[in-house]
Amino acid sequence: MRETIEKSLVLLIIRLGAGAMIMTHGIPKIGRLMADEVKFADPFGLGPTVSLALATFAEVVCAALVIIGFKVRLATIPLMITMLTAAFYAHWDDPFSRKELPLMFFLTFLGLAVFGGGKFSIDGAISSRRTI
Repeated sequence: MRETIEKSLVLLIIRLGAGAMIMTHGIPKIGRLMADEVKFADPFGLGPTVSLALATFAEVVCAALVIIGFKVRLATIPLMITMLTAAFYAHWDDPFSRKELPLMFFLTFLGLAVFGGGKFSIDGAISSRRTI
């Protein structure tokens, strides 16, 4: 399917916005990783430090990949897992209003996983070189 300029522009705006917004949640977690005692949800039984490191990786490194448009489909996987974990583990007992933000992020990253980064991304530039 031929990618339109409009679709690619919308994907760029979504990538930049969602990536930057999720980074505002990830960057403070870097400092928490350096703390003497890490307190963080441990949904997979890996320990709070590993769980925090995985969430930080998703919200900083994977978000940066989404922003620059490199390996977007792959980078959204840890982000989607993190958002579902936040909604249904960390906020399980909370009202829906506390689950709403991670679920909105999940849906946004799901859309990027389906459609990719668009023409205005590193993935798009690499893909356009391959097709003649």
